[in-house]
Amino acid sequence: MITSEPHLTVEPGRRRAEAVVLVLHGGRELSTDPVRARQVAVLRMLPFARRIARRGRGRVAVARLRYASRGWNASLGSPAPVADAEWALRQLAERFADLPIGLVGHSMGGRTALRVGGHPQVRGIAALAPWLPGREPVDQLAGRRVLLMHGSADRMTSPAGTEAFAGRLEAAGGAVSLVSIYGEGHAMLRRAQLWHELSAQFVLSTVLPDFEPAAWRGGSDLLDQVVRGRVRLSC
Repeated sequence: MITSEPHLTVEPGRRRAEAVVLVLHGGRELSTDPVRARQVAVLRMLPFARRIARRGRGRVAVARLRYASRGWNASLGSPAPVADAEWALRQLAERFADLPIGLVGHSMGGRTALRVGGHPQVRGIAALAPWLPGREPVDQLAGRRVLLMHGSADRMTSPAGTEAFAGRLEAAGGAVSLVSIYGEGHAMLRRAQLWHELSAQFVLSTVLPDFEPAAWRGGSDLLDQVVRGRVRLSC
């Protein structure tokens, strides 16, 4: 289906929501083409949304935003996905009142999540293989917890750019965990379960104060480190 408007899907969970997590897909630097529901960038985030819902045990509403257009399009004015994400946050704030919100975004979606992370209800952001050129702003992330994950073999977005962003955020007093995944590329396929698990459990820990990391055979110690504090890890 083609849409020229942003589209927000919300899965409310099995019981009354205690928090909300918004999932943001990637895109392109420049494109006014509308986003289709079956595009790879959109489908790539479905396993993340499902893992968040599973680990949230019915306590969180999981929302997925589909942008109106595929591009960042800053040369045409304000970044298009940022405006869409701000619209989605307004919708969620109206529907879920004062509930805490977490953000999970990949590539352009990671950049978008960090840009809108200053929303008053946002508590934490997981930015996966984020696209962070130049000097992206960090001041809006004061008081938020941030997880940055990047594959060392990513050729689409820059691991070095993510590390530089983490350093500037730390210098500004931000609470940031940086995880480098050896040999992983931009599509997050080589160690998919690690991406799903770390991002889901991290963001849930930011919106559910009593959240306890679930046991995971892929590395419970790693999860505990990421969820509980500021760390720099290579795995």
